[in-house]
Amino acid sequence: MAEALITSWGRVLRARHPVLSMAGRHAALPALPEGSPHLLAFGNGRSYGDSCLNIGGSLLAMRQLDRMISFDPATGVLACESGVLLDQILQLAVPQGWFLPVTPGTRFVTVGGAIANDVHGKNHHRNGTFGRHVQCFELLRSSGERLLCSPTEQAGLFAATIGGLGLTGVVSWARLQLQRIASPWIHNETIRFRSLDEFFALCLASDRDYEYTVAWIDCTSGGKQLGRGLFMRGNHAPAAAAPAAHRLRVRRFPFVPPVSLVNRPSLLAFNALYYHRQLGERRHSVEHYTKFFYPLDGMLDWNKMYGPRGFYQYQCVIPLPQGQAATAELLRAIADSGLGSFLAVLKLCGDLPSPGMLSFPRSGVSLALDFPNAGPRLHALFERLDAIVGAAGGRLYPAKDGRMSGAMFRDGYPAWQPFLDHIDPGCSSSFWRRVMA
Repeated sequence: MAEALITSWGRVLRARHPVLSMAGRHAALPALPEGSPHLLAFGNGRSYGDSCLNIGGSLLAMRQLDRMISFDPATGVLACESGVLLDQILQLAVPQGWFLPVTPGTRFVTVGGAIANDVHGKNHHRNGTFGRHVQCFELLRSSGERLLCSPTEQAGLFAATIGGLGLTGVVSWARLQLQRIASPWIHNETIRFRSLDEFFALCLASDRDYEYTVAWIDCTSGGKQLGRGLFMRGNHAPAAAAPAAHRLRVRRFPFVPPVSLVNRPSLLAFNALYYHRQLGERRHSVEHYTKFFYPLDGMLDWNKMYGPRGFYQYQCVIPLPQGQAATAELLRAIADSGLGSFLAVLKLCGDLPSPGMLSFPRSGVSLALDFPNAGPRLHALFERLDAIVGAAGGRLYPAKDGRMSGAMFRDGYPAWQPFLDHIDPGCSSSFWRRVMA
């Protein structure tokens, strides 16, 4: 056992934890150290708030379970240990004509983390969440049980573990169904829009013919410019359309600056320049999947740019009947506050049901923004945003959250009560104790 200072991706929350390890996927769960009543599986630490922390308990390091178990290039069925990164799967599968059926905005999350948060991506309207493509997994319980969970075997634990934030036990390995592709390239079209009306019209016109849709939105603009942004839609390109070569460039943010580099002047300048970055109203391109899906992965440790106080991400989903009006109200509140984000993502989630009891995505409008940690002023804005989201019947994403109230969580996730029956008594997290307090 080692002890380490563990920081969530937002770098606001941090604490020293006992960090335990497993000798391999066939090994038993390690014994808890004295004074540590529970553990939490810890993947690659890409959760923004406290869902990956277990202050007062122990963390179980999962990245060492990083082996591929089997891959059938004829069917695209992959079995791997839960500490495998999505990036490792892509490196194996893409050259053989397969891709992740669902991917979040970073490829540096583990399979176990993708299951625990039931991640989603730009194709939610087509493929739903990550959990829909999980065939089965092995769950280790603190009792010593090893349970094979699938939609037909231990179905209750299967549903509780997908999106269950690591609270039902430890996933040791999983079997996934990948998606066939013709090349590593994406046909992408970027369209400038000037209002939320235009955004929703583009969604309706795109969802049938485009597998991937998402928008960047300028959250610093109000008045007549409220809701302007860039809409991106794309499909996997055929092999004949693929460029000859691709050079993957990855840099690393070198240090933590003494103050956040994301502030009002830099936000106003960036958002204006980004909105006008293309000369025409529409731009067509053929992009490598790493650029299309993972633009932030090109700068490792980009979270350091927010300085020593870190940042919060606020991501909500609001049911469609109230979606446009509530989104406009959220954007007005953000613009009026003088705070803002240059990582502002707006998209429509489809109506494919998530398999997990506590899965975040639902049919509706999803808005995600990063805010530098500005203390009480920011939390006052969050209270205002919470009120808008709650009144519209929406909810927040636990994987991105570090401060929502227990009442808001319980209102947004009514399945929390039946979920209690599946919690492993040896597992807990700082997030869960906060929202259940």
